[in-house]
Amino acid sequence: MDRYFLTVQIFSLLLFDQKLLAKNGLCGITPLNTRIVGGEDAPPGSWPWQVSLQRFGSHICGGSLINRNWVMTAAHCFFSTSGWRVSLGRQNLQGTNPNEVSTTVARIIIHPNYNRETNDNDIALLRLSSPVEFTDFIRPVCLAASGSVFNNGTDSWVTGWGTVQEGGESPLPFPATLQEVEVPVLGNRQCNCLNGVGTVTDNMICAGLLAGGKDSCQGDSGGPMVSKQGPVWVQSGIVSFGFGCARPNLPGVYSRVSSYQSWIDSLIDSDKPGFVRFTSNGMDADSSFTCLGLPPPVITATAVTAGPTTTTDSSASVSSAECKSPDSNRL
Repeated sequence: MDRYFLTVQIFSLLLFDQKLLAKNGLCGITPLNTRIVGGEDAPPGSWPWQVSLQRFGSHICGGSLINRNWVMTAAHCFFSTSGWRVSLGRQNLQGTNPNEVSTTVARIIIHPNYNRETNDNDIALLRLSSPVEFTDFIRPVCLAASGSVFNNGTDSWVTGWGTVQEGGESPLPFPATLQEVEVPVLGNRQCNCLNGVGTVTDNMICAGLLAGGKDSCQGDSGGPMVSKQGPVWVQSGIVSFGFGCARPNLPGVYSRVSSYQSWIDSLIDSDKPGFVRFTSNGMDADSSFTCLGLPPPVITATAVTAGPTTTTDSSASVSSAECKSPDSNRL
């Protein structure tokens, strides 16, 4: 009886802490969430930082709200800098959205080192024309801080209104409800081997099933990939590019948010976004993965002592994928 009472008390405290965090406007809290290709409809309010970037009334890209004034998205979304609006609290692209708030974009800042050919530094910040008011359906996400570690296999969620099949010819059926899909992180070494050595830089992070079937796709560009740590959700990636959608052995590639903390901080003077250092326990199985053309893994004392060593088949050599040009953005 005492143990049951203690459990109820702890559970009540956790709920209180989460509501307090939400009330104070801190990042990564989803008051309505107690829990793409191959995805499913997301319940209303599940991902309150998700935004739709629209130009002249048409959805172009996704994005994420990072504080009351700023949205983060992908640089490759911007073929033009005029006519953009941001839709927040939106559930469907069509029909009614009672929780939606729409605002114009005052400023678009594309990373100065963005390379459209290689997709390196595929990140942009949007300054909203007016600050938004937080609700249960509109809240900021936490951002992965510098030094965050997302080991191979880290559970992640990707959200967006993109097509449900590669090629952009299979839009979501009416009313085009926001989709969510669960995918694991795939280490950069293995991702490089699969996508073509040199394709994936340290500024990128990969995720997807080796068997295929679940992935982001056209229309998801700029949207968030998030993982949960404690009571908060932390954004690890921004939908960037991939070779097709949900193909076996071709994981999606995302901009690695933790690489850009100093850049983001340099642009946002007040109401700083919430940066959280995400940690993965144990040795990363990807650290010993190798293939033809990939430099050998660097074994450091930290890597050896980071956690218990387990026997995996990740050290097996594989042939590098045929060199390809990463020209399949997820617009």
